[in-house]
Amino acid sequence: MSDEQPTASEQTTEMFGEPTDPADPPRSWAAGKHPVNVLHLVMGVAFLGLFVNWALIQSDLLEAHDLRWLLPIPWVAAGAAGLIATAPRLRGTRD
Repeated sequence: MSDEQPTASEQTTEMFGEPTDPADPPRSWAAGKHPVNVLHLVMGVAFLGLFVNWALIQSDLLEAHDLRWLLPIPWVAAGAAGLIATAPRLRGTRD
């Protein structure tokens, strides 16, 4: 009977429950850096930029003919954020 696989609920409680070893402190974001999800970053910047465009048009600070120069800004900003986020990975290690 020791060869049986644990059920899904047993695996879930082991993964997300209290640490199995009391000597191991729970991990937190302060414990170290976590990898940046570049896709989430890029889409978040693009969405934020499009929202700002929409808010500026709706508040009558800008008019619809300003969209010609206004719409590319979020996409350029999102691309720049993606490049900046991936730059440390692209650099790699030097021998």
